[in-house]
Amino acid sequence: MQELHETPIAKAAVIDAHQHFWQIARGDYHWMNDEVAAIRHDILPSDLAPHLRRHNIDGSVVVQAAATTAETEFLISLSSQASFIKGIVGWVDLEDKDVGLSLDRLAANPVFKGVRPMLQDIDDNSWILRSSVLAGLEQVARRGLRYDALVLPRHLDVLAVMAERLPDLPIVIDHCAKPVISGGGDPGAAWRDGIAQLATLPNIFCKISGLANEAGPGWNADRLAPVVDHILSVFGPSRVMWGSDWPVLNLAGDYDSWRDVTRQLLRHLSPDARRAIYGGTAVEFYGLDMTP
Repeated sequence: MQELHETPIAKAAVIDAHQHFWQIARGDYHWMNDEVAAIRHDILPSDLAPHLRRHNIDGSVVVQAAATTAETEFLISLSSQASFIKGIVGWVDLEDKDVGLSLDRLAANPVFKGVRPMLQDIDDNSWILRSSVLAGLEQVARRGLRYDALVLPRHLDVLAVMAERLPDLPIVIDHCAKPVISGGGDPGAAWRDGIAQLATLPNIFCKISGLANEAGPGWNADRLAPVVDHILSVFGPSRVMWGSDWPVLNLAGDYDSWRDVTRQLLRHLSPDARRAIYGGTAVEFYGLDMTP
C-alpha cells in the first residue's frame, strides 16, 4: 500500500504589530518626563530580541515615538541591523506642502510602511480634518502607505469622517483608541458606539495593544475582556492585530504577562482566528515581507 504524505503547510507568521525603540541622546522624545522615568533609557533591538525568541515571534512593526522625520530615519537605520524588523510606521509633517517628497524619500526603503501623527497630543480634536492634513493623507494613500491612528475616545467621530473622506487609506486604530478603563472602569457606551461605527468602514482595522497601561495596576484578563470582546465582535479577527506596545508596556507590566493575558482573552477563538490576530492581519495590512 502506497504511503500517503500530507502536503507541508507553511508556518503562519507571528508578528508583534506595535513596539518602539529609542535612543535618548537623540533628544526629540519630548513626552518622556519623570512619569516615565522607568523606560527613559536607550531601548534597542537587542533588548527586544530575547522576548521575540521566547514567544516564537517572527517579526515586529516598529512605531514612531517622536514627531520628527529624523527619528523615522533612525528607525529605518535600525532595520538594517535587525532582520526581525518587518515594518516601520514613522512620522512626517502632513501639513507640509512638500510632504510627498518626504514620503518618497522614506519609502525608498520598503521597510517604511506608513505614518502616525500623535493625535493624542494635539488639543484640536478636528486637526485631522484640516484641508492641509487631508491633502497630506491623500499623499500617503496615493503611495500605498498606511495610517496608524493614535487616538483617544474624543477622536472617534472625527476619525470616522476622515476615513469616509479617504476610503483608499488603510487605517489601524492603536490601543483600541485608549478606552477609559483605569481602576476597573467600564469603557462606556460612547466608546462602544464610536468603535462600532468605525468598524462599519472597511478601511479601518484595530490593534489589541496598550490596554495594560490604560487599565493600570491589577490589570488582568477579566478587566480587559469587555474591551477585547467588543473589538472582536465588531471588527472580526481579519481586521484585528496583536501588539505589545513594548517597552511602554513595562510601565504597567511586562512582555510575558501581556502575552499570557492576551492568550487567555483569545483562547475561545478558532485556530484560524488566532492566526489572523497574532500575525496574519498585520502581514496583510502592512504588506510585510516575511522572506527569511
